[in-house]
Amino acid sequence: MIYTVTISPAIDYIVHLDSMVMGATNRSRQEEYYFGGKGINVSVMLQHLGVSSVALGFVAGFTGEALEKGLHDQNIATDFVHLGTGITRINVKIKSTQETEINGQGAIPEEKDFLLLIDKLTKMRKGDILVISGSIPNGLPADTYDRLLSTAEMQGALPVVDTNGELLLSTLKHRPFLIKPNRDELIDLFGEITPLEGAERLHAMGARNVIISLGREGAMLLAEDGRIYRCGVPSGSAINTVGSGDSMVAGFIAGYSTTQNYQHALNLGGAAGSATAFTPGLADRDSIEACLSELEQ
Repeated sequence: MIYTVTISPAIDYIVHLDSMVMGATNRSRQEEYYFGGKGINVSVMLQHLGVSSVALGFVAGFTGEALEKGLHDQNIATDFVHLGTGITRINVKIKSTQETEINGQGAIPEEKDFLLLIDKLTKMRKGDILVISGSIPNGLPADTYDRLLSTAEMQGALPVVDTNGELLLSTLKHRPFLIKPNRDELIDLFGEITPLEGAERLHAMGARNVIISLGREGAMLLAEDGRIYRCGVPSGSAINTVGSGDSMVAGFIAGYSTTQNYQHALNLGGAAGSATAFTPGLADRDSIEACLSELEQ
């Protein structure tokens, strides 16, 4: 089974305006909303690819109820910890001549809530996959990732970590099954360095498989077996950056969990990431398969 953890999920409310005037009443011409959070994005994309997962994390209030129902409506299983106070955050994204975001804080879990999440993770079995992604929200202790990853280790699960900076480096002692920095994040960590050199350094520090996102140049994978795999980019115009990295993670997990083939997993990850970049929201299966066919020609 695949489990995803979203510490601070959100409802993303997108408002489209012809123009925006501060201090005045503005009327939208279109609105939509999505259930957000990096782990949730991974669960949604796995579902699009026909792979089951369980979404975990923290929800609260009426917005948390709406988010959980929305995932159930998409046939995504959940096992959230329900907080006693506050609401799941709402992020307002205003798209006009410029883009403006107002990200809510939302409810903050207490230690007793975090222990409930840890208890849920003890259901994992050897070989299960645990996806942990994003930053640690304000109010949670700095060792949040350590505690989640230690639980995964004890259960024999394969942790997938999608974060950056010092937080990413702090997870490497747990030997994550997969990490996925991009080229800019490598430079932030190590200075001017080639993607292969960065991948080799992260591999030596404990990461078992390292995907480096290379933008228009595709992606490369330094795998646990020491081999290097590469995939290109299918044809298309990028119109969306939200969820592309999460889609790549989901595609790789879906490909690897069903075939144990690194090249196919990387291709499916690249196809899923590109398909989402080519569409306004998270890509559907047909779009992903079209991109995959091009990459595997």
